Amino acid sequence: MKTEPMAGKIWRAAWQSVAMVVLAFAIGLLANESRSDRLALVADWSPAARLSTDTGDSMVVSLDEAKRLCLDEKAVFLDARSPEDFARGHIQCAKNVPWQGFETYMDRVWGVIPEDAWIVTYCDGETCSLSEDLAKELDSMGYKKVKVLLNGWTRWVEAGLPVERGDEGRRIAGKDTDGSSS
Repeated sequence: MKTEPMAGKIWRAAWQSVAMVVLAFAIGLLANESRSDRLALVADWSPAARLSTDTGDSMVVSLDEAKRLCLDEKAVFLDARSPEDFARGHIQCAKNVPWQGFETYMDRVWGVIPEDAWIVTYCDGETCSLSEDLAKELDSMGYKKVKVLLNGWTRWVEAGLPVERGDEGRRIAGKDTDGSSS
């Protein structure tokens, strides 16, 4: 009885593995094409593409539009970063509503900010999703004019727009973010 050399067995196993992967891929493509709600083979995973309402409207606000909304006092700006980051510096017109622990702040937002108000959320860094999560939660709570300023803090500072340091701006309608009244 003649046995196959080891190198031949390895090549045959490798070829069979590749054939199975190609076959599985082809079956997957065919199954996807036969679905009425087929999945896109190429998707846009950018923050701008991820941030849209149920009606397809973008939740992203440009820096110029955010500047106008802040300086004209046409929107409520919510900083989704931690109180420590907020105290180190924040957009001049912003209130601190950290996404981490949002439940603590939810009643103050819900009871104070009218549902028809423009709201702009922001955090810091291109990969920061705190403001996105906050915006989506506010949208699900009934606020329909919610926008996100992507990489907001960095872009705002780099543009030389007005900022504050410390706890200034932390108050929401007569209540400090620690819950005490004034």
